[in-house]
Amino acid sequence: MLRALLVGLALTGPAAAEEWVALDGAQLEAALNDTTLQYEGARQVFYKSGRTLYDAGRPSWGNWAARGDKYCSEWPPAAGWDCYRVERHSSDTMIRFISETGHVTDGKIVE
Repeated sequence: MLRALLVGLALTGPAAAEEWVALDGAQLEAALNDTTLQYEGARQVFYKSGRTLYDAGRPSWGNWAARGDKYCSEWPPAAGWDCYRVERHSSDTMIRFISETGHVTDGKIVE
């Protein structure tokens, strides 16, 4: 019984870790260009032009870009860009943003 449990844990451990794959700059740009993500209580559209629209009941326009292997955004009138690591779920239905402090935001890709 213990052996079966250990084998089960060995099979589920690595697979769970591989569900999210880090994207490099070219991959994240391709994943986000003209894509809409649905978050809990909000929606964001990433236009190929580099503009982005975030709507959580009130529209907010910003800019986005791939810089190195990170997604970066700015939201005027605030100055400066914030950058995040990006991962894609193996199901190709979710995108994850990870801040410098480790905060995670998941978005579901909407057609």
